[in-house]
Amino acid sequence: MFFSQAAQARAPPRTWEASPSEHKKWVEVFKACDEDNKGYLSREDFKVAVVMLFGYKPSKMEADSVMSSVNPKTSGILLEEFLTIVRKKKEAQLFRNEIRHIFTAFDRHYRGYLTLEDFQKAFKQVAPRLPERLPLEVFRRHKT
Repeated sequence: MFFSQAAQARAPPRTWEASPSEHKKWVEVFKACDEDNKGYLSREDFKVAVVMLFGYKPSKMEADSVMSSVNPKTSGILLEEFLTIVRKKKEAQLFRNEIRHIFTAFDRHYRGYLTLEDFQKAFKQVAPRLPERLPLEVFRRHKT
């Protein structure tokens, strides 16, 4: 938990661009979910698109959040808005995977958590000049 919160708080904003084939796939999913060729995705259309692209059904809260950001003059999510939403979701997914990968590298015994010893070794690897007391203070502060 500490690594993800700290990394998210300090990480510079990441921008990621989809490959042409991935972008094409997103457009195809948009068109497939816009069954009546309305030019936008309704709430239900959006849910189907997320299932197709990410493999999960978005929660009511996620769908509400997306739909509340839609221009009130339209009845749903336009293609450009959809592409922006998907790109941001993909960026977040990649960032979470990177955090998970870093955590796994420091979880030497595959326990799913870091001991103080693991934490201290991780700090020595990534910041060898930090005072030795600092990892202990951080670990104590964020220990659950």
